[in-house]
Amino acid sequence: MENNVSDRDKLNSAEEQEINIVELILRLWQKRGLIIKVTAAFMLLGIFVAIFSPKEYNAYCTVVPQTSKKGASASLSSLASMAGISLGQIGGGETLSPLVYTNVMNNKNLLKELAYTPVNFAGFDTTVTLLDYYTSPQYRKFSLLGTIKKYTIGLPGLIIGAISKSDESEAPVVFEIDSNLVKLSKNEYTCIKILKGLTAININDKEGYITLSANMPEPLAAAQVAERMVYLLQKYVTEFKIQKASYQYEFICKRYDEALKEYSKKHEEYAKFKDANRSISSAVAATREEHIRNEYNVAYALFSELAKQKMQAEIKVKEDTPILTIVEPVTVPLKKSKPRRAMILFAFTFFGGVLACGTVFGLDFLKQNFDIKYLDKWE
Repeated sequence: MENNVSDRDKLNSAEEQEINIVELILRLWQKRGLIIKVTAAFMLLGIFVAIFSPKEYNAYCTVVPQTSKKGASASLSSLASMAGISLGQIGGGETLSPLVYTNVMNNKNLLKELAYTPVNFAGFDTTVTLLDYYTSPQYRKFSLLGTIKKYTIGLPGLIIGAISKSDESEAPVVFEIDSNLVKLSKNEYTCIKILKGLTAININDKEGYITLSANMPEPLAAAQVAERMVYLLQKYVTEFKIQKASYQYEFICKRYDEALKEYSKKHEEYAKFKDANRSISSAVAATREEHIRNEYNVAYALFSELAKQKMQAEIKVKEDTPILTIVEPVTVPLKKSKPRRAMILFAFTFFGGVLACGTVFGLDFLKQNFDIKYLDKWE
């Protein structure tokens, strides 16, 4: 008996849900005129956005980071030992963490250097730096969609920017002493902010490769920026990786030059003494010769040891220098990457349809549960 009651309740519940769904569909069909108008309006808006959105071209390059291995340094040590030189134990360079490459690409100095990269843009006889292209009014192209956004969605930002600009003009000028601090002008800061949104670095830990990409309004410009990114990444990663080894190499080179001068001096002094006292066999002369010879031997031993350390430090610098092997070079893109007009049109149309259906159900709910006079004509 209980089972029969339970089955009957489930059947009734299923019928009620089916009735509710049918009622909802009938309600939407009843308001199909409103739904079609709202959806059509969003479709037209999507067409407008798709047509007037600025074009972007994506250029990319795939590289594989590499460092020297222990085997290479071991072979160098064996070759040096054959020449009578001991280089000691030289270990292979440690592999950099993938996060380092991401942090390096976000380095302010790198982005500042990238901002001053000369690029070929259509319509200009000479190359234009990215800084001038994105901050100078003479290179700024008119964008209808950008202008609409600027004076609608971006209007609060314009007002705040105008207030901030007036405050900056009243601020006193501060003269800073030269230091290692990164100093950016307002245009440089603006350009760097734009470049951060146009460039990207993607790291594949499993496969062990890095992809650098750049989005620009022209295909050749995108390829030039991507190529410049590879060069700057190699430069700054190298500086970061070999910083310690370079300091050590420079220190040893200075000591080596000093030891070479001292060795040359003692060598010359010893030779002159022997020439001047060739026929003299007194004990004083012999003692003096032994003293000079000892100084010469000490200078030679120090010079010889520093020569070995200099060679070892030089190998260490070359060993630690990371190499970005290009797997897939930069190519000039043939097709634009943005805007995806079909996707934009579908997204706006779908959003308009969902919004229209939600509006119908929302107004029905408000009329049933609240006494709102503006909804008296809503049926």
